Amino acid sequence: MLVPYASWLHPGDNSWQLTAATLVGLMSIPGLAVLYGGLVQKKWVVNTMMMAFSAFSAVLVVWVLWAFKMGFGVPANLGPGMLGSFVGHPGPVINSLSEQGQAQIPLLNGLMPKFRFPESSLVYFQFVFAGIAPLLFLGSVLGRMSFRAWMIFVPLWSTFVYAVDAFLIWGGGYFAAKGGLDYSGGYVIHLSAGITGFVAAAVIGPRLRKDRETTAPTNLLLVAVGAGILWLGWNGFNGGDPYFASADASAAVLNTNMATAAALLTWVFMDAFSHIKKPTFLGAVNGMIVGLVAITPAAGYVNGYGAIAIGFIASFVVWFSFNKLSQRWFFAKVDDALGVVHTHGVAGLMGGLLTGVFADPKMIEYLGVGKVGSSSAKGLIYGHPWQVVIQLYTGLWVIGWSALMTFILLRLVKLITPLRMDEETLEIGDLAIHGEQVEPSETARRVIPAAYEYDQVGHGGEQDTPVKTMKVEEL
Repeated sequence: MLVPYASWLHPGDNSWQLTAATLVGLMSIPGLAVLYGGLVQKKWVVNTMMMAFSAFSAVLVVWVLWAFKMGFGVPANLGPGMLGSFVGHPGPVINSLSEQGQAQIPLLNGLMPKFRFPESSLVYFQFVFAGIAPLLFLGSVLGRMSFRAWMIFVPLWSTFVYAVDAFLIWGGGYFAAKGGLDYSGGYVIHLSAGITGFVAAAVIGPRLRKDRETTAPTNLLLVAVGAGILWLGWNGFNGGDPYFASADASAAVLNTNMATAAALLTWVFMDAFSHIKKPTFLGAVNGMIVGLVAITPAAGYVNGYGAIAIGFIASFVVWFSFNKLSQRWFFAKVDDALGVVHTHGVAGLMGGLLTGVFADPKMIEYLGVGKVGSSSAKGLIYGHPWQVVIQLYTGLWVIGWSALMTFILLRLVKLITPLRMDEETLEIGDLAIHGEQVEPSETARRVIPAAYEYDQVGHGGEQDTPVKTMKVEEL
């Protein structure tokens, strides 16, 4: 009797892997596109959405043609020592259905256990991780980076930064062999994106002064929708990384939500009892993002107490970084539009280091290496202080490589096309770049209710769609 799947394919594992991948994809489109679109000025909404959707598409093409095998393929023979395990051999993964085999990731010392789903599921799952990374550092360069430069830079960055880090930390490369832990991308995605965004913002230069001075979001309701998609989509982000529909996947999902709740409440508390004096929704969203980012490298390695501690500690540290450090030293000189270096860079680094503190050896090993119910991941409080050191130099590599390659790649792109829009385009925004607006201008509206009044009391002056009160006769 003919069955619709191979004997090695487990429908539950494959279904969860594809579902988790789709949840992560939703975090990018529409999640981040909607979140950023609600945060930026109205004249930049179309450009923001266009850059998000286009980058996501560009990464997919690069991923299936060569980058996936650079991150998760057979190691390229580049020389002795670390060079020999620096990156995978590039190549396409566009096979016909009959050629697809059981997914597996090569390691320096052999192979990971075979997964119970086909290679195409693994390729797509890893793509949505690669696809979200550029959208994260997009938040640093909004409102001034040329669309043409963006579309050249993203494929280069995915090839020379993301794929290399993915191989070294996830694909069995040098840091994986040394015991570096990054469960789902705190280093590979978030720390790298935070550093990339900061360096890119420094190289490209700041937004127009009046754009920097206008900080009110276009639409807080859109921000809430985008943030909610991010939070729930993160269940796939961390829940899919065991590669099996296992108990560790369930633990990772629960840990993700506990850490996020703890971080959100910590940020709201800091806002309410600091110089800000008011609990703000934007602050709550920042705390939420910090919690999601910080638990990402630890989600399947820590128990519930560790997850809550990571959310609390990371949010506390990043709050000071975001509100205090951003006004000092070189941080104050760089226009990181949405503070990505703090909410993703600092948060990712904190999460990685705290993984070295709280990793619990009693958590289930998600790759099945060693005894069932025992993990090779053991943190400082469980008697392995060296893990913090391993986490530190793994993080330092990501910082150094991301910063260096971002600078080099941007200088190369500049030889082809300007990195920055001209001043006239910066003044106009979407209409000058794309010939489109997110909505008709106010003067084109025929009916505008007279009661467009917004409550600005009690939440730090926040409002949804901050436009002046208008009556029909004013048109």
